[in-house]
Amino acid sequence: MIVIGITGKNCAGKDATADVLESVGGFERHSLSDALREELRARGVPVTRDALIDVGIELRRAEGPAVLAERMMRVLETDRVCLVSVRSPAEVHALRRLDHFLLLAVEAPASVRFEREQIRHHERQETVPPTLEAFLAIEERENTHDENAQQLDAAIDLADERILNEGGLDELRAKVLALLESIDG
Repeated sequence: MIVIGITGKNCAGKDATADVLESVGGFERHSLSDALREELRARGVPVTRDALIDVGIELRRAEGPAVLAERMMRVLETDRVCLVSVRSPAEVHALRRLDHFLLLAVEAPASVRFEREQIRHHERQETVPPTLEAFLAIEERENTHDENAQQLDAAIDLADERILNEGGLDELRAKVLALLESIDG
């Protein structure tokens, strides 16, 4: 079994990376956030970014900081899996118990990520932070040292591989394909 965990900041390209792994590499795709979405739906709570963060903190406090990874590991069924949204060191350490786990950090400059955020929210007709500074302030508020919350910088620091995603989709695709070649050897 090969499991690639994908970590990175908002709009860095985690989902686009998973798209390539799924379509070209034959990877089964999951998100650790799926466990949070399921929990919110079971409670009848609308799935919003704030609700996902809040229920994530609640579940980590109740069941331990690796709860999302632990729940996901129970449902993995294929030999090639990519897991989007690995957001804490505890999740990384739990996933490292799997044979052939690799943590991939997808990174992009803040200005590029903010542009992507604006486009994404414009397409969905959602509000977006009005400035890069506001975008970064929200991001910093979500990135804590609390083991029961997101610890994105600490998770990124544990990455086995990194992809810089500051260009377009074709460039990202080429980088992901190169990574797959090195893995599949």
